[in-house]
Amino acid sequence: MTGFGQANRSFVGYKVFIDAKSVNHRYCEVAVRLPKEWAAFEDALKKTVLQAVKRGRVDVYISAEREAVTSRNVTVDFTLADAYLQAAEQLKQRYGFTENIELKDVLKLPDLVQMKEDRTDPDEQFEMELCACLQDAVARLSDMRVREGAFLEQDIRERLAELKRIHVELQAFAPQVVQDHASKLSGRIQSLLQEQTPVDEQRLATEIAIFADRSNVDEELTRLQSHFQQFDQLLEGNEPVGRKLDFLIQEMNREVNTIGSKANHAELTTRVIHMKAELEKMREQIQNIE
Repeated sequence: MTGFGQANRSFVGYKVFIDAKSVNHRYCEVAVRLPKEWAAFEDALKKTVLQAVKRGRVDVYISAEREAVTSRNVTVDFTLADAYLQAAEQLKQRYGFTENIELKDVLKLPDLVQMKEDRTDPDEQFEMELCACLQDAVARLSDMRVREGAFLEQDIRERLAELKRIHVELQAFAPQVVQDHASKLSGRIQSLLQEQTPVDEQRLATEIAIFADRSNVDEELTRLQSHFQQFDQLLEGNEPVGRKLDFLIQEMNREVNTIGSKANHAELTTRVIHMKAELEKMREQIQNIE
């Protein structure tokens, strides 16, 4: 499911900004983009996302800026200063320069005086703060996914109710298939014989019995009913159910296909096509459910 969440937090002299967004994906993938110097925290950040997201692709973007100036130290490279002064004396002796070197001139020399900030490398406390900030972003992302999930659930429940309605019709209509076939078979035989020879009732009964056995869909209808019940139970739960629902849709589709191949009857075929269309729409929606 899709979602977006933002969070920011200040710690250890940094202002950290985190954006997390998710898109539909059959599996779960997490990609984290963060400053290079924080690369060591990537695994911990991915685990933080995986605690809350079980399906979908999640992209995390982390940026930071220094929030306050830390204390600074000024250092002098005395070895370099000696080298500069020695070079200056050599120039004076060789070319006869008479100017004296002043302090302001020395301070302009490259790399002689350096200023450094007192800063420590990120540690475990920094990692905890960074993951906590990401948890805030993922929580907001999850809220959006929950709202989208509610709409998907409503749509899926409506389609499941339609499947159940058609299932009731199939149960009521299935016995009629054999009766219609018997009437057609008897009429066809009578037409061929042109009422010259009596119909062999025993032979006719045998043919009808064979057809009834081949076209019996009671087992498929019973298994469909069981799948419907399992589907309802999964929708009532609080655990991730996307893959389980996906599996049930495959099983339902298999039973419906079997019913369509067994029942050689126009009315039954029409209902089977309707069920397959609803199942396909449900399958597309379930691909987005965690």
